[in-house]
Amino acid sequence: MAALVGQWLEEAGYTVRLFRNATEFRRRQGTEAIDLLVLDWMLPDSTGIDVIGAIRSSPNARLPVVFLTARDAEDDIVRALAAGGDDYVVKPPKRRELLARLGAVLRRHGGDAETGSGDVVELDPYSVDSRRRKVSIGDREIDLTQREFDLASFLFRRQGRIVSRDALLENVWNLSAAVSTRTVDTHVSRLRKKLELNGEHGWRLAAIYQHGYRLEQV
Repeated sequence: MAALVGQWLEEAGYTVRLFRNATEFRRRQGTEAIDLLVLDWMLPDSTGIDVIGAIRSSPNARLPVVFLTARDAEDDIVRALAAGGDDYVVKPPKRRELLARLGAVLRRHGGDAETGSGDVVELDPYSVDSRRRKVSIGDREIDLTQREFDLASFLFRRQGRIVSRDALLENVWNLSAAVSTRTVDTHVSRLRKKLELNGEHGWRLAAIYQHGYRLEQV
């Protein structure tokens, strides 16, 4: 089932990572840019309820989670949603319905860079226009280098979620995570200053100790 769903998602333009159990997910969380987690209830070494509970109490609490499970009792659905699930799909899933539900969850959480769910990201007073490659604060356009724009676009599309330095190296610089992350910190510091992401406009680019960075609303 995981392989089939992964194939559907890849054909729809997503990048897919498969975690075979909760332990593997916990070990790799924070090392990759995860936009949405599709989670089973019954796992080899844990339960989906335990996993989402850990997520919702972690620095990455806003990660969207969709349950995909064989458990179809109303009490189970209510429990999963009450624990913080963003949607609940019963196995076996229907391809078009599943893709539609995942797309809807991503839109509610600010879009998805992989599928290009919009050319413009609006976080008042900020506007990030991917087509024109421009960032504005209100009516004021900010002069950014190409790398700074790529970094801003990646972070703004994941507002509220932690993005690790390794994920930024891989997705913005196309470099291995084994490379020094000092260049990431330098660019983030410069971007924070240029975009005035210190809280004065309602948004802050915060460093999350031992995790990475998060664009968060003040």
